[in-house]
Amino acid sequence: MTQTSQQYSEVISFCREIFQKKTKDYGTAWRILRPSSLTDQIFIKAQRIRTIQETGQNKVGENIEDEFVAIVNYCIMAIIQLNEAEGLSMELSESQATGLYDKFATEAYELMQKKNHDYGEAWRDMRVSSLTDLILMKILRVKQIENNAGKTLISEGIDANYFDMLNYSVFALIHLNEKAQ
Repeated sequence: MTQTSQQYSEVISFCREIFQKKTKDYGTAWRILRPSSLTDQIFIKAQRIRTIQETGQNKVGENIEDEFVAIVNYCIMAIIQLNEAEGLSMELSESQATGLYDKFATEAYELMQKKNHDYGEAWRDMRVSSLTDLILMKILRVKQIENNAGKTLISEGIDANYFDMLNYSVFALIHLNEKAQ
C-alpha cells in the first residue's frame, strides 16, 4: 500500500500542476458550468479514451494519459461545484481554487485508502480498458441521478460517483506510467 500511496500522490501532484497552470491561463471559467455539464465533459474524455482503445487509432494526437488527467481535474471541479458553489464567487483566486482542489483531492485519497484496503488493491489486476468502462458506467449512473433531480432511493449520490471516477482515472494513470517505464 505504501507504493500505491506514493504513486497516487505523484499522479495527483501532476494533475494539480496542470489544474494550476490552466487556472493561470483561463482563471476559473469552469465555475460557470453546472455539474451536469462537467459530467458531459467527463463523458467526452472517457468516450475518446474508449474509442482509441477499441480502434487503436488516435487522429487528434493527444494521448489518453492527458484525457485521464482531464477526468481527474473535471471530477474535482464537479465536486467543488456540488459542494461549494453556493458560497463562492464566480472567479476564484489561484490560491482559493488550488485550496479547494487540495481539499477534495485529499478526500479522494482518503477514500482510495479505505477502499484499497477493503478490496485488496484489486485495481492492480485490472486492465486500463476496464477502468475506462467503469468510468463510463459511473457517468451513466450520474446522468441518471441528474435526470432524477439528484435523488436516489438506495444508491450512492452524485459526488460518490465523481470520487470513484477520479480514483479510477488515477489508477489508470498509475498503470500507464508503469507500462511506460
